[in-house]
Amino acid sequence: MALGLGWKLYGDGSTPPPGEVVRPDERLSWGRTIGLGAQHIVAMFGATFVFPVIMGLDPNLAIMMSGLATVVFLLVVQGKIPSYLGTSAAFVGAVTTIRASGGSSATVTGAILVAGAVLALAGVLIHLLGAEVVNKALPPVVTGAVVLLIGFNLAPVVAKTYWPQDQWIAILTMTAVIAMTVLLRGFWSRIAIFLGLVFGYVLSWLFDKGFGQITSVQPGQHDGKEFAHDRVDFSGVTSADWFGMPSTHAPDFKTSAILVALPAVIALIAENAGHVKAVSEMTGADLDGSLGKAITADGVGTMMASAVGGSPTTTYAENIGVMAATRVYSTAAYYVAAVVAVLFGLCPKFGALIAATPGGVLGGITVVLYGMIGLLGAKIWIENKVDFANPINLVPVAAGVVIGIGGVAIKFNDDFVIEGIALGTIVTLVVYHALHALAPAHMRDPKAPADVELEGGTALSLGTVEEHPPGGKPLAGSSAAPPPPQS
Repeated sequence: MALGLGWKLYGDGSTPPPGEVVRPDERLSWGRTIGLGAQHIVAMFGATFVFPVIMGLDPNLAIMMSGLATVVFLLVVQGKIPSYLGTSAAFVGAVTTIRASGGSSATVTGAILVAGAVLALAGVLIHLLGAEVVNKALPPVVTGAVVLLIGFNLAPVVAKTYWPQDQWIAILTMTAVIAMTVLLRGFWSRIAIFLGLVFGYVLSWLFDKGFGQITSVQPGQHDGKEFAHDRVDFSGVTSADWFGMPSTHAPDFKTSAILVALPAVIALIAENAGHVKAVSEMTGADLDGSLGKAITADGVGTMMASAVGGSPTTTYAENIGVMAATRVYSTAAYYVAAVVAVLFGLCPKFGALIAATPGGVLGGITVVLYGMIGLLGAKIWIENKVDFANPINLVPVAAGVVIGIGGVAIKFNDDFVIEGIALGTIVTLVVYHALHALAPAHMRDPKAPADVELEGGTALSLGTVEEHPPGGKPLAGSSAAPPPPQS
């Protein structure tokens, strides 16, 4: 069907045998499909709740809107790309910067909404111009740098906000996350961050019972001064209702905040392209024609969520892992997961439980998580064999990374400042394309021969030099070796 809602029953509805897959337009029996939907919920659940907490947004609203955004995504791509839209980590750095400059949650979601609109527009252009335009406008050297900036720019947040709240819980949680990531296998290793959150939460509660209160700074409380408090505060959980609509708010639009959020669009385009490519390889279907639709759908999902005060969305690699493990790519399972997510979002008590996560636990999780986000940028470089011996690649990234991580700023006036990730992204993108346009041919294309200027203005390609010119001396700049000495 046009909207991808008509699923054919795969065989007798049982699990596919080795070597076989259940395609997006197929399904298993409804009982098994519901079970698979539950697996997708568990896979996306941790990050979809953790990131809103880190960004200071309502986790209940985030989980509910993720379900609604997933339904919209599946409808827009006409059921061709199985995917769950969970909370995006790409905006965490921007949100931190916006809040550090005094921005409210309304300012944060206003900036995210505009970024979502730009992402949706980019998806439309990609659909019209073809998938190859992505690599031309945003080559791997640029996307890798932006993703790296988004992760590493957050290092001060760990060091100055979360870690000092409870350093011992932080280090124990960090150790647990690292151990679980390496020692656990398959699905469990993919949800190590969520398991680390549960471990740290329980450990903090046990420390409260065994060692009593801790004295530390809690952001936004007691004018930034240290005070004695429990690590785990259940007062908000006790007062929360079992059923009710999450709290919402209207977005507020500020130019300076919008500029900070826009670089995340580049990361999301790269993320969506990687997701579509992965699903294409696993299912054997050519999905290049659907890339623009996927990016547009993600942008629309982000706009929907942020319009009511929710978190930005993105396609989730965690759910790709579930599909790879089960060999079931049925979009029916994603509709089940989306419905369950909406129901979870309507339980304020559960959201309050997540929102009560101790700062030390977040410190232990984010020290690993932010580093992993940053290193995904390096992974993009490695997988695409980016050559940093070439100044066209090296110089823009070198300047952009230092600007982004160091928080360098250009101030036009009190209301218009470009800094950090935004400025680092602009420098990387603009300088790369400028150098690529102006550089010699052999720098733009390593296979092209380099030209050497001779006296009198004659150009000679080094790639054609096989013999020395008269006099036995090599041409200036040539790698040719001098003649051996005479015996």
